[in-house]
Amino acid sequence: MRIATFNLQNLRLRTRDGRPTLDGASDQDRREMLRPTDLARADRVETAKVIASAQADILALQEVFDLAALDFFHDRFLLAAGLPGYPHRYCFKGNDGRGLNVAAMSRQQPVSTTSHAELTGADLGLADLPADLHDRPIFRRDCLQLEFGSVTLFVCHFKAPYPDAAKARLVREAEARSVRKIVEARFADPMSERWIILGDFNEPARADVMSRSALQPLKSNFAVDLLDRLTPGTDWTYDMPDKHLHSRPDRIFVSPRLAEEYPDVRPHIIRSGMQPVRQISPNFQPFWLDSGPHASDHALVYADFPGL
Repeated sequence: MRIATFNLQNLRLRTRDGRPTLDGASDQDRREMLRPTDLARADRVETAKVIASAQADILALQEVFDLAALDFFHDRFLLAAGLPGYPHRYCFKGNDGRGLNVAAMSRQQPVSTTSHAELTGADLGLADLPADLHDRPIFRRDCLQLEFGSVTLFVCHFKAPYPDAAKARLVREAEARSVRKIVEARFADPMSERWIILGDFNEPARADVMSRSALQPLKSNFAVDLLDRLTPGTDWTYDMPDKHLHSRPDRIFVSPRLAEEYPDVRPHIIRSGMQPVRQISPNFQPFWLDSGPHASDHALVYADFPGL
């Protein structure tokens, strides 16, 4: 089984000029800032090419607006790229105010799918959290649980490190603690079961980290980060625009049992389709403008689990 994670950078379906059209790979969400239709389509052709090159059996996705957008992308772009279809596609409404949700596509039908978007810190017994995390939904998007016969997946997209980096780190740490609680509640003995936590965890570049990793609750005597098996310097999945500062927000955490059963598995990172953005303006006022068609600002990461 090949399992992948990919942030699709704002996959949203709109009606433009009377026709359904996907937004291009851009973080701007205002209609007046939308990329031209031809460039947006070229972006999504590149996105499909990256997914086609991965040939994953299951894809954990981030920044998908809704199931309609995912279905449109699947039917109009992925199938056109020559991929066998992903008949099982899921995207539930999460807590992101812009509508950027986690999603999944699979060639194998899961036994069940569960959204945890409504869970609060109180629901999970995290009594030491501030009120805005204790009494309100803990996940900035969701933790999407997919049960398969041989493995359980938990698809995540944690809080981005802005506008307040220190506060955002506290939110991500609370999200990490919450995912761990969900896994511990699902299994009587999590260490002896097969499960994977994957997605975009928005861990910033090391140079930007003011304290310990927010992902420590997952890594401390619990899960194994497969990207730790890569040579330092080769493990990056995101390049901060114009700063050439690499980070690895995209991760695949596996249970101790899977780590032991697959000691030689190394994740693969597909960076084709990533492009930097340029600062350009006719009146020399700085603003971000994407320089050309690209798949996403994130790399796709996948890992193979033979026999799973």
